[in-house]
Formats: sequence, C-alpha cells, structure tokens
Amino acid sequence: MLMNNTNKRQYRQLSDETKAKISQSMRNKSKTPTHRENISNGLKDYWTTVPNKLTNDKAGA
Repeated sequence: MLMNNTNKRQYRQLSDETKAKISQSMRNKSKTPTHRENISNGLKDYWTTVPNKLTNDKAGA
C-alpha cells in the first residue's frame, strides 16, 4: 500500500528524534493563558481524527 506524502502525520507515534526537535524549537517561547487554552482545544480536536498505528498484537484480532 503506497502512502501519499502529504507532510501530515499518518499515526500518533513520533520518533524520539522528532520529539527532541519539537521540544528544542519550543523552548523559551511564552504564551498567554488564552492562547494556551486555544492550542489545547485545537489539539484535542485534531487528535480525535488521527488513528493509532496497529501493532502486530492487534493486527490479527
């Protein structure tokens, strides 16, 4: 099965390298409480649309 490269996540899981890059880029950036709440709400909505990656344990079930 071929996946189109849309530069969007296919699954929830990220590599440790990617997590480190995101963490480093977000350092020393402050946000207002309202901005934090809006980000939180947006991410909650986003994550409801991204499926978990199937593992070998669940693939045969």
